[in-house]
This record gives sequence, C-alpha cells and structure tokens, in this order.
Amino acid sequence: MPRQVISTPDAPEYPTYSQAVKVDNTIYVAGTTGVDVATGEFAGPTIQDQARQALRNCQAILRAAGAELSDVVMVHTLLMRPEDADNLTEVFNEFFPDVRPPRCVSKIGVDRPGLLVSIAMGAVTS
Repeated sequence: MPRQVISTPDAPEYPTYSQAVKVDNTIYVAGTTGVDVATGEFAGPTIQDQARQALRNCQAILRAAGAELSDVVMVHTLLMRPEDADNLTEVFNEFFPDVRPPRCVSKIGVDRPGLLVSIAMGAVTS
C-alpha cells in the first residue's frame, strides 16, 4: 500500500521524521510536543499547558490528513514526570469528552530542557 507523508505548518515540524504517515484509511501521528508553532517555545511550564498544545498540534496534523480527534483509536503519551498522569487525564477529558480512546503512558527517555509531554496517536477514517 502506498504511504502518504502528512505535513502541516500548523504543528511543529521535525527534520528527522514525518509529522504523520497515512496508509489507506489509517493515520499514524508521530510523538508531538507542546510547542506553540507561533512562538517556537513550549506552550507553558505545566503539564496542562503543554498537553493542551500537544493535542492541538496532533489535531492540526490529523486535519491535514483528513481526520479529526473523534477518529483517534489509540494514544501513546510520554511524560517526563510520571506524577503528572492525573493532571494529564484532566486535559484528555477536555479533548475527548465522549469516546475516550485507549491510551498508554510511558516515561520520556530523553532529557530535553522544558519538555514535559509528547503525544503520539493512531486514527482510522471511514
């Protein structure tokens, strides 16, 4: 099956990998951080600030691929501080109010100053 690289200027771009890849009706969104593309900086100092921005960035990538957050079927969240998991749930409830996709949470393995969260997800469109 052919793969389509998804790219949008509305989310952070990384020189070493694609923002997402679409294969048939499945979209794989790369780990996306809470960087505000307007400033190039993290959206704020809290897990809530960065998680909201990371999810907005994922949403922009999904839209570029013809999908929405309602099409998400799996989320993998990487946290710098595992104790932030409860605050992360608060933010996920804002973005996924009805059907909450399955998700897993792991600890970030790289130490980047200021980075609190990275979110990857998969979505399926009809």
